[in-house]
Amino acid sequence: MVDILVVEDNREISGMLCDFLRAEGYTVSSTDSGDKAVELFGRYGARLILLDVMINGIDGLAVCERIRRTSDVPVFIISARTEKNDKLNGIVTGADDYIEKPFDIDLLLAKIAGLFRRRYSLDELRCGELTINRRERTALLRGDPVEMTAKEFELLLLLAENTGKTLTKEYMFSYIWGSDSESELQTLTVHIKRLREKLERDPKKPEHILTVWGVGYKFV
Repeated sequence: MVDILVVEDNREISGMLCDFLRAEGYTVSSTDSGDKAVELFGRYGARLILLDVMINGIDGLAVCERIRRTSDVPVFIISARTEKNDKLNGIVTGADDYIEKPFDIDLLLAKIAGLFRRRYSLDELRCGELTINRRERTALLRGDPVEMTAKEFELLLLLAENTGKTLTKEYMFSYIWGSDSESELQTLTVHIKRLREKLERDPKKPEHILTVWGVGYKFV
């Protein structure tokens, strides 16, 4: 599942939106077609849809109406149509917000961040390209599932929930395996190595799971 599906037939606006959203750490898919939007959402899903009204194929209102038959995913209509009736039609069709063009990108990003914080933050923890779902005990890296053991997930969650903090090896080992565990401290090192192999672009030169020599590890 992607974070945001952008449905916009203006290439300049679509490209700008995708660039800004990806810079904020969201995974993004885009299309200029209403029919393709319905297909993409049905196949992959999304946590938010940014939807223009005047697009190729079926229009944005029809897209919203079709999606509302099976899903309550948030939909933000972004349109140059600014008449009262246009806005009412958008809301009646099922949109959660109606944003006029031209729009302020900073305000739009703030609205999106607020939505994700309210709707998803209890279950999800987002760290750049990595999304961790606490309830489902899953992780996505750039939208792709990361296969992990239970202990690897617990270790990743511990690191991510303490982003920027240095955690000692002893604390991490005790937290994950328990003080009475028969495992040895070397077990932590092995699990860190496995996480790096799954998450880092170059596990030998990690950018996110860093070693703090003589102390422990830090997630950045």
